[in-house]
Amino acid sequence: MNFRFTIALIACTLAAATQFAGFESSSPLRAAEQKQKKKANSPKTGWKPLKDAEFKVYKKTDQGDLHLNIFKPADWKPSDSRPAVVFFFGGGWRSGNPSQFEPHCRYLASRGMVACAAEYRIKSKHDTTPFECVADGKSAVRWIREHAAELGIDPNRIVAGGGSAGGHVAACTGTVTGFDEPNENKKISSVPNAMALFNPVVDTTETGWKGGPQQLGERCKEISPIHFVRKGTPPTIIFHGTGDTTVLFENVERFTDQMKQKGNRCELIAYPDQPHGFFNLSRNKKNYEDTIVKLDAFLTSLGYLPPQK
Repeated sequence: MNFRFTIALIACTLAAATQFAGFESSSPLRAAEQKQKKKANSPKTGWKPLKDAEFKVYKKTDQGDLHLNIFKPADWKPSDSRPAVVFFFGGGWRSGNPSQFEPHCRYLASRGMVACAAEYRIKSKHDTTPFECVADGKSAVRWIREHAAELGIDPNRIVAGGGSAGGHVAACTGTVTGFDEPNENKKISSVPNAMALFNPVVDTTETGWKGGPQQLGERCKEISPIHFVRKGTPPTIIFHGTGDTTVLFENVERFTDQMKQKGNRCELIAYPDQPHGFFNLSRNKKNYEDTIVKLDAFLTSLGYLPPQK
């Protein structure tokens, strides 16, 4: 056997052994598949549990499991029938963290509610679109209602809340039709009994928000809450700054008018000259506390919270 042939034979053998051992192939398709698989299984596609909260999977997706951070009152018992609330964080359907509404959850749990901060799929972590965000929001409400006995809650007193894009997700659960997952029990409603919205996106068309058509294209009306308002839409409270240049105040004014024209309860609380995200505790403690007091009063009026002592 000559020297060149021996070298070539060794090289071929090593190449075959390397491929057999499971090392990444030089094929572009193979590399892309492995990259996608690595991304899907990466812990970066999820969030860490919030301190003191139960961390439960409410939905399994191709991009990973989605969890609820569940805060319960100190005197909670499995036999309870308490009101519940689920919050969806903001971030333009692209980013964000369930911790945004951790202060709200802790406060409402101290007032007797079972309060949840939800994960949902977003562009930066899961490479998804706003349509998946809406589907996840509906799944979260349905899962909470389906597991009412386990959670010790009243399935007829569930509130959906959120801010900005998360406010949009919450608003969609109470308005938009469709976007139900095929493996879920459609006999269990994904519609909340009330909504608490913080500077929400309520019109995803060019009329309401220029970013809508850019991200949603011709489908922008499919998840536009204002286009689905009808008689029987859940009672709603909206907190919005008049100085918001991201989601203009006139959007929620039109939504409120639409709600009232259909005979629904909708309270719009205006905050003069305040910008987008004005309600966050990390940004403005005074605004946070004021919105909490008014949210408490709204929930008390529905019979979801006992009167303040």
